[in-house]
Amino acid sequence: MPDYEPDFRLDGYRPVNDRLAEQFRQHITIEQDMLTVLAEHHSQDGEHSFYVLHNRAVTWGIPGEPQLVALHLKRDVQARTFGFDHAMLPLASMAQSWLIARGCPEEKILLSESMGTAPADQATRALERRLRSDGDHFAVLTSYTHDSEPMEITVLLRALDEKAELPFRVLLEQVDTGTWTHTLREGGFATFDAATRWWEAHWRGEDIPLPTATPALRHSAAAPAAAPARPAPPRRPGR
Repeated sequence: MPDYEPDFRLDGYRPVNDRLAEQFRQHITIEQDMLTVLAEHHSQDGEHSFYVLHNRAVTWGIPGEPQLVALHLKRDVQARTFGFDHAMLPLASMAQSWLIARGCPEEKILLSESMGTAPADQATRALERRLRSDGDHFAVLTSYTHDSEPMEITVLLRALDEKAELPFRVLLEQVDTGTWTHTLREGGFATFDAATRWWEAHWRGEDIPLPTATPALRHSAAAPAAAPARPAPPRRPGR
C-alpha cells in the first residue's frame, strides 16, 4: 500500500471554533503521518472534500478496531473556516457509503486498483456495490479487524427497518495474501443470539458457512427506525 499522506487543503482556513479544533486534532491530525489516502474527492467549489483513509496507527491500539476513516471536510470559502465529520469503519464499501450519504458522488470515491486488495469475484463486487448504496440502512453493532494471518474482517449489522425478515447481518471479508485479493460474503440471521453464535463459532475456528441472506428491502424515508444501542462485542476466543 503506497505511503500517501493526505493533503486536507486547509491552508488559510481555521476551525469554526476551539472545540472543533481540538476534535480535529484528536481524531485526525495527531495521526496524520500514519494516514494513507485510499480515495478522495473535492467539489469544484472548494466547499467539500471527501476521503477514505487507512490509519496504520490503529494496529498498535486495541486489537480488532476498525482501521478505515471516512472523513468529510466542509469549508466556508468566504469566512475561511472549516468543519468536519468522520467515522471509523471496518470496510472500504462502508466508508464509501457513509461519504455518499453526505453528498459525495459514488463514482468519485471508488478505490483505485493500486489501493488495498482487489475483489476476487463477481459476488464480492456485487455485495460491495450494494453496501455502497444501501449501507445507511444498517447500524454497525460491532466489528473485528484481524490484520495478521489469516487476514479477515468480520462485521455485525442490524437493519434499521424493523420489518426486515433477517434484521441481523454478518459480513465476512477474507484476504488471500498470495494473490492479494479478497472475498466478501454476507449472512442473514433472524435474531441477535443466532448471529453471535455464528460469530463465536467462527472465531473458535469452526468452518460454518454463513446462512444465505437476500438483499434488505429499502426502508421508508418517511419513518426510519431508530438505531439500536450498541451491545457489548461478542466473545472472541484466541485463535
